[in-house]
Amino acid sequence: METIGTLEEIILMILLQGEKLNSVDIAKQYEGSLSKSISIPAIHVVLKRMEKKGWVKSEFGIPTAERGGRRKRVYWATSQGYDIIQALNEVKTKMWQSVTKPTLEFIRI
Repeated sequence: METIGTLEEIILMILLQGEKLNSVDIAKQYEGSLSKSISIPAIHVVLKRMEKKGWVKSEFGIPTAERGGRRKRVYWATSQGYDIIQALNEVKTKMWQSVTKPTLEFIRI
């Protein structure tokens, strides 16, 4: 299985919710889900990397007056992106099933 970073995983899961999103909308959903902020440049780096891997596709949206007629780039997950997340979830589920709650003797403070 191809490796996937945590930030890639989170952003890909946001995109797998079914909408075409721009980086600002991705940041809002990220912050809403994790209660943490993320920079737009960080999102762009991850999106470009995932697009090269074939997990994400993009296109320019419709020009808007609020952006002075400029278009936003919108992103969506591909079936390959879905497959990598599904495979990762299966591996994590199997691994989690073998995890036991540690007894206090194993916890060191």
